[in-house]
Amino acid sequence: MAVSTTPQASPIHARPPYPHSELKPTLDFGEIVRFAYDTFCSNKIRFVLTALGMVIGTASLILVVTIGLTGKQYILAQIQAIGANMVRVSEEGSANQAESTEAQQDLLTIDDMRAVREEVPGIRAASPLIQLHDRIGIGNGKERDILILGVSPEYLQVRNLDVPTGRFFDQDDTQARNKVALVTQKFAEKQFGSEEEAVGQTIKLYGLPFTIIGTFRERVETFGQSEIADETLLIPYTVAQYFTGNDSVSQLFFSMADSSDVPRATRQIVGVIRSRHRPQSVYRVENLTELLDVAAKSANTLTVVLLLVAMVTLLVSGVGIMNIMLATVSSRIREIGVRKAIGATNREIRLQFMAEAMFISLSGGILGILIGLLLPLSMRWFTAFRVPISGLSAIIAIAVSTLVGVVFGTLPATRAAQLDPVESLRYE
Repeated sequence: MAVSTTPQASPIHARPPYPHSELKPTLDFGEIVRFAYDTFCSNKIRFVLTALGMVIGTASLILVVTIGLTGKQYILAQIQAIGANMVRVSEEGSANQAESTEAQQDLLTIDDMRAVREEVPGIRAASPLIQLHDRIGIGNGKERDILILGVSPEYLQVRNLDVPTGRFFDQDDTQARNKVALVTQKFAEKQFGSEEEAVGQTIKLYGLPFTIIGTFRERVETFGQSEIADETLLIPYTVAQYFTGNDSVSQLFFSMADSSDVPRATRQIVGVIRSRHRPQSVYRVENLTELLDVAAKSANTLTVVLLLVAMVTLLVSGVGIMNIMLATVSSRIREIGVRKAIGATNREIRLQFMAEAMFISLSGGILGILIGLLLPLSMRWFTAFRVPISGLSAIIAIAVSTLVGVVFGTLPATRAAQLDPVESLRYE
């Protein structure tokens, strides 16, 4: 029998070696995303409930930053309403207590105010303050102690006061030494029944009749911590000098045109005042810059604390994502074995499950960001109050959502990638 000598192809080499085969299944990024989306569609309820934690967490993060910024804005506005650009000078006596009696005579004067205005640039307004006290009758033979402040017309601007009724006295009143006065709202209501009734009334101070030309109030309640009390009258400082008989003043107030000039002006004002008085005299120069800085830092610290609390919600959501992905790996062990059997690598399996974790995390994060931004925006649309919105908070939220998906998706993805394909195929 003839034996064919034609060489036959070996079964082993009937197809190319698998490692270099063009038929080796590979997954590109788009296909990985499609697989993740298909998995989501096949388990909508489970994934939606898992993503709900991310929605709440990221929305809370956005709202916490918004609340922190709103609180900071409100606090700074309250402080600025007192006079953010204001610098106040007062005399405190002597550094040597034995010389305090003599130093008390070295008081601030109107000339000090004029010298400061000439030598310190950037001053927008200035006013002296002369403090007096008197008792006035309130009917039924009773009397009431009142505080009288002699100020200039620029005091209205320096202290950022509000004049709801009547008018503030002007330069003509000051130069003519007109006997006019403004009273606080509380004083007007107690003494005359209302602000409107107070305007035009006459009140006697030190036995002289003064005409009330208006009422005033501080734009922010200072609770008695400023130079203005509940029952205070303002009169021109030139009239107050008539009662004191000299040029000395209790305090000097300055207002800068730019708030950034306040620290520099404060140092210069100190230098001018000290150069005009005895070295042992002590003068206090104050501004609200430090208070504004402290308030801003406090508000920022509170915002960071609230952010950390919101982060806890995101961490809990991340644990939920990890648990649901571990359950998903357990329910798809046979599928993983089949995919490995046809050539899927550990890297591709890992990327597949990481993509699914990222899909849950990012979809929940994006929806939470939209909710967190829409709530403050809706307040802008329906109310006059403008709630500050931070774009940085949205960037932080999306970054944290991505980080949560990566961190808490790594363990399930690694477990899926390390499964043995043979054992996976046998899994029931």
